[in-house]
Amino acid sequence: MLGLKLPTDPRWVNLAEMSLEDILTDHAYCEQKAATSCISLIQGNPGRHRLVRELSPIVTEEWGHFRQVLRELDNRGLTLGRQRKDEYVLELLKFQEKGGGRTKSLVEKLLTNALIEARSCERFRLLSIHLKEKELKDFYHSFMVSEAGHYRLFLDLAIEYGGEEVKTRWQEYLTYEKEVMERIDPRGDRMH
Repeated sequence: MLGLKLPTDPRWVNLAEMSLEDILTDHAYCEQKAATSCISLIQGNPGRHRLVRELSPIVTEEWGHFRQVLRELDNRGLTLGRQRKDEYVLELLKFQEKGGGRTKSLVEKLLTNALIEARSCERFRLLSIHLKEKELKDFYHSFMVSEAGHYRLFLDLAIEYGGEEVKTRWQEYLTYEKEVMERIDPRGDRMH
């Protein structure tokens, strides 16, 4: 369904489990950045009614997710750590084509967001299956379902605004993302 060309090695979950405070911290900041990204898309495209209408509730949802992760940290007696550079996202941003006008720029941003949501969904799925603790499995299952919907929405919006040729660009993104995943360290303390 997600189309990712390189699945995450399930052993990544073992690394994540060993550094639960770090993975929860990184997850919290990912949710915060997702909300910010939606706000930015809305601010830059106020005349695109469907985008504004569809992304507005996602801002609230993502901020709610941030708060859920903070609650999980608190419940475990853990502390929200410092935000770290997201090497995965920075690499994806390098792939965005520049120029070509506002619509082209919007489509590139939507595809980048779709890819981030797809990878997050895939990682949340792994956590929901392979973590030892049932409560955490359930916690991550709910995030997986949410991210799948966001992935689909971003991709649908990209195609709506950019036309069918966006599907070719999406395949380029998927191929590039595979190369990024092969290059970066599969750290267990990061969601991406």
